[in-house]
Amino acid sequence: MRIAQIAPLAESVPPKLYGGTERVVAWLVNELVELGHEVTLFASGDSRTRGELHAVWPRALRLGRPRVDPNTACTLLIEAVSRRAWEFDVIHAHIDWLHLSALSRCGIPFLTTLHGRLDLPGIGEVVRQFREASFVSISDSQRAPLNDANWCGTVHHGLPAGLFRPSYAPGSYLAFLGRLTPNKGPEEAIRIARAAGMPLRIAAKVPRGETGYFKKRIQPEIDGNRIQLIGEVDELGKQPFLSGAAALLFPIDWPEPFGLVMIEAMACGTPVIAYRAGSVPEVIDEGVTGFIVENEQEAVRAAKELARIDRRKVRARFEERFTSDRMARTYETHYRRLLAASRPAYPLSPPNTSVRSRLRSSRERR
Repeated sequence: MRIAQIAPLAESVPPKLYGGTERVVAWLVNELVELGHEVTLFASGDSRTRGELHAVWPRALRLGRPRVDPNTACTLLIEAVSRRAWEFDVIHAHIDWLHLSALSRCGIPFLTTLHGRLDLPGIGEVVRQFREASFVSISDSQRAPLNDANWCGTVHHGLPAGLFRPSYAPGSYLAFLGRLTPNKGPEEAIRIARAAGMPLRIAAKVPRGETGYFKKRIQPEIDGNRIQLIGEVDELGKQPFLSGAAALLFPIDWPEPFGLVMIEAMACGTPVIAYRAGSVPEVIDEGVTGFIVENEQEAVRAAKELARIDRRKVRARFEERFTSDRMARTYETHYRRLLAASRPAYPLSPPNTSVRSRLRSSRERR
């Protein structure tokens, strides 16, 4: 199949530092190419991919200088995809809602993976305007606020099996990896670690809008000894950070759509102690890959029971459920179903004869 993948422009694909969606898109494209598909990635120019890169903007918007209006870059993204839509059998978007109007009129089968929370105002109205658009959720819990959307199915994230090397040693500290925002639970992680009598290492970014929260609530707790702040880590830094931990703390206070860090820890053989929220019960196998807890007291007790967890089984369960190969093959099934259900359709201004012929030939080959 000839497949287009549309990535957000905030980060490169894969991202230099933080960026879960862009990281997943990078793995998906590479696996689809491995499966023999022709894949074109629409992304920032500093992206790296095994597919064809269509660079829409020179650099990822978050790290790019000078700063630009994101709407400018996103407008060029949608235009670029629209102009080349006829080259593809299926288009797969990862940019929320921006593309729905244009792609709903282009006549090419497309689906959208939604990567964020769906309980925010206005989202239901958008879905009602595009009832024929096909969506994929990244967890069953994520889709709960939008039961009337046209869901193709749920595809859990996956990462390359060889990306992280597992460690089967017990680990000497608790780890926190993510954004330093209240709903990610960094304050809870600090209290849990102190109560459990274990060191805590924090690898995290401070979002621009959360500097006040960090300085008031987090920074005073950082002593450089029992509570250490490492800062953002890249892929190379994640390996020793996660594999050396006794457990990853995931004390979230929001409906987490997936939580990529959980399977990154599992790939390192590291168990997860997570609050029961969002996708957590779908990702963590209780007593096998970690513990699902209700509050800080239960998290402290779980930290003291980590010897019960076999880190080899943590890694094995990751390989069973959360590899990027499994993710790509599941998406491949959805692409084929979408193509089988589609009928030739043309927009108000049909493509020229040569493009129309290529489109017809492509459908005949299917």
